[in-house]
Amino acid sequence: MNTSLTRSPRRYDLDWLRVCAILTVFVFHCSRFFDTDDWHVKNPTTYFGVQVWITILANWLMPVIFVISGASLFYATGSRGVVKFVVDKVRRLLVPLVVGIFTHVILQVYLERLAHGQFSGSLFAFIPHYFDGWYGFGGNFAWMGLHLWYLLILFVYTLLLYPLFRWLLTGSGRIVLRQVGDFLALPGSIYLLAIPVAALRVLLDPGTFLGMGNFGGWPLPIYLLFFLYGFVVMSHDGLQRRIRQLRWISLAVGALCVLSLLFIWASQGDPFFGTSRYTLIFGIFSLSAWCWILAFFGFAHRHLAHSTPFLTYANEAVLPFYILHQTVLLVSGYFITRWAIPDLLKFLAIGISAFGFIGLVYEVLIRRNRVLRVLFGMRP
Repeated sequence: MNTSLTRSPRRYDLDWLRVCAILTVFVFHCSRFFDTDDWHVKNPTTYFGVQVWITILANWLMPVIFVISGASLFYATGSRGVVKFVVDKVRRLLVPLVVGIFTHVILQVYLERLAHGQFSGSLFAFIPHYFDGWYGFGGNFAWMGLHLWYLLILFVYTLLLYPLFRWLLTGSGRIVLRQVGDFLALPGSIYLLAIPVAALRVLLDPGTFLGMGNFGGWPLPIYLLFFLYGFVVMSHDGLQRRIRQLRWISLAVGALCVLSLLFIWASQGDPFFGTSRYTLIFGIFSLSAWCWILAFFGFAHRHLAHSTPFLTYANEAVLPFYILHQTVLLVSGYFITRWAIPDLLKFLAIGISAFGFIGLVYEVLIRRNRVLRVLFGMRP
């Protein structure tokens, strides 16, 4: 079995996964107007079925994005000096985060306050109040950028794990990484990585900042594990082949886990932290997430190892699309949810209008403008 660290210049399967994941985030947020949980802006009528759909997506959506991020970092670590690496991450992650916090994210908070009856007046009248207190702690200032929290956490995790990743690619660290990959490439061993995820998910108190699932359905510390897993998977050719071989099994186990969770929740309701049923549910929840991720990577490795003109275009557009999508969705949804039309048509109208507007802004304003490209984290 070949256990070399393959560092090819382009992994098209990762590009496809990244594009598909961000498009799924878009659909996820389109659905948030209609689920039963609170959100920035809500449709007058909400649906439990949409809540089930949202929960299924939240099971694996942000975890798979962090695995993709870790996998991509395998190819970026060591390809340039430390200073250039950090500068690149500041430009790609922190710059669009800060720009968003002080521009279009203000509009998101404004619409939320309007929709919840917490403010009345124009956007210009609200702007001075945007700096009244911290969002999430009774104030308005969105210090994590609302949906842009991913950029902040990814930046922190990248700097936190960068020394470890550098060590794993040289000398004795390379030997350790190969041995870990050899073990995980054994039949069935890759599923053991669900155990640390489940342990953290069960032990972290959801009543605390580190344990709450407000960030894409998962506590923040668990994303660090998924980030590390992505790096390890990309480091070992044999492990990737094993994931591809097990893709149908991973898909079947993931689907079975989802069905089991739906049955348990429907029959007994939400669990309480610290109980055996809480441990059972979130143990299955964690195994489900990891199996879906393995299935996605396995099928992508098997069927998506090629490029197309669409992928080339979409892969470059994916970051500005992600940065803009929630703001544009909230603007569309704020008005469309008040129309007297069937809710399915509202969902379609919100999604189509927002997608079209983002595409137009990207193509006409961002893609060819050097300054805007930098502000949206793109390469000049």
